[in-house]
This record gives sequence, C-alpha cells and structure tokens, in this order.
Amino acid sequence: MNNITKFKIEKPAHEIFEAFVDPAKIGNFWFSSSSERWESGKRIALTYKEYNAELEIRVREVVENQKILFNWGPVEDEHQVTILLNEEDSARTIIEITEEGFKENDPELVYKMIDNKEGWVFMLTCLKGYLENGVNTLRGAIVKE
Repeated sequence: MNNITKFKIEKPAHEIFEAFVDPAKIGNFWFSSSSERWESGKRIALTYKEYNAELEIRVREVVENQKILFNWGPVEDEHQVTILLNEEDSARTIIEITEEGFKENDPELVYKMIDNKEGWVFMLTCLKGYLENGVNTLRGAIVKE
C-alpha cells in the first residue's frame, strides 16, 4: 500500500532538486543535516537535531531535476520513497511524493498513513516557504507527542 502527496511550488524543478540533494540546503526545510550530496547508490545519514533523531537512507536512483528514489526504515519495515518533479513551466513545478511499504493488515494502518501524510505535507510546506519566500525556520516547528 502506498501514500501519495502532491504539491505545487512556484520554482523550477532544478531549484527544488538541489534543495533535496545539496547538504547545504536541506537544513533549510527538512532535516537539520545531510552527510553528503544525494546520488544513486549512496547511503546518507540524516539528522534532526530538534528531535534528537538520526536515520540513514539508501539512495536507489537519482535523475537530475526529475526523480529521487530512496529507501528508509528498518529492513523488516522498509519503505520506498519516490520524489517526482514535474515542471509545468520555467516558474512552477508539481512535486509528487509516493511512499510505499505500508502493510495492509497492520491494525494501525489508518493512523500510520495519516501521520505519514501529515509529515510529507509539513515538509513540503517548509520547502515552499524556503524556496518561494526564503523562510528557513519552519522545519523545527512541528510538535509530536
């Protein structure tokens, strides 16, 4: 089972792509830090200082300005995330994020999918604020209890 989230950002695909793959930019909207530039075949360490959390992703495929595919989570519950950038014109792009790996027989499936959707919408809102308006203080604002 998968979860799909779409968002329009008033920037070209190249700027959105670079925000994800460039370690100097990702801290402005998503994780506090990224160990290195995202490229196919790399394992990237991501850190959330605000939540005292660290995780590793396995970058499976990168197509410049078009697609980023990675896996995250423990092997027994691994999810695959695909980020697609569909440039409408030179000034706007539809970003589509699909996360796959939810188990249909999980008794907490609905809760997990809603929580997942909330996370992607929050991250994309932070990305939009950063790229369109230069706001880079939103990403640490979500409160999870």
